[in-house]
Amino acid sequence: MISADFHTHTTFSTDGTQSLEEMAQSAFEKGLKTICFTEHNDFDYPDGEFLLDTEAYRKELFRVRDEFSGKIEILFGVELGLMKHLGERLRKYAGEWDFDFVIGSTHLIDGKDPYFPEYFAQLGQKNGILRYFESIIENIGAFPDFDVCGHIDYAVRYSPEKSYNPVDYREVIDEILRKILSAGKGIEINTAGLRKGLSHANPHPFVLKRYRELGGEIITVGSDAHNAADIAADFDAAESFLKDAGFEYYTVFRQRKPQFVKF
Repeated sequence: MISADFHTHTTFSTDGTQSLEEMAQSAFEKGLKTICFTEHNDFDYPDGEFLLDTEAYRKELFRVRDEFSGKIEILFGVELGLMKHLGERLRKYAGEWDFDFVIGSTHLIDGKDPYFPEYFAQLGQKNGILRYFESIIENIGAFPDFDVCGHIDYAVRYSPEKSYNPVDYREVIDEILRKILSAGKGIEINTAGLRKGLSHANPHPFVLKRYRELGGEIITVGSDAHNAADIAADFDAAESFLKDAGFEYYTVFRQRKPQFVKF
């Protein structure tokens, strides 16, 4: 059993719906040993959304950590929204806080979030997915100081067909994975894709296998839960996807250092 959820959001994230305490209680009741909260912080998101009050978040997390001491390990993380012009700002921010874990995620492509229908309406299915992958390469080049790259094929969740053939994008996917590996970083398997109508978690099993074939070892497991009910959702499927890709373990981070946990 996977016993650590490394991608979760509370009301400290703009789109979170439940408190740190409620989420921690749910994780404990579900038998997790560790939960890492990874609140959104997306600088320059339109209308100023997804900005994190990090000081307030850290203070409440440490309070809840003390409350649940001896029951479940609670770790201090963040999900940073990457854009190529934010490299220096993100480096400064990440260095100012004692995070256990940092996810680097691409949410905006040329200022547009594929969550909104206008993105694919303008670019179409194939070009929309391709441009998303290209932007990940640009963003990693600007800021490679995350621990794992978040939900690599996130855009597919909101694409018109709710599916894609990753072989069609093999060249750009390989470039993403090689950049991640050359930076000494990892990826995540994010089970929210299954809740968004996909047949797979993010990323696609093909991407997981390519990452492993290229020598990738660091991989965390996250539900991307924004409410208590979704914590550890579909972790049985995540374990199956990982084993099929050749993994015998998953990764947890403490003080930005990876540790491997066998299934």
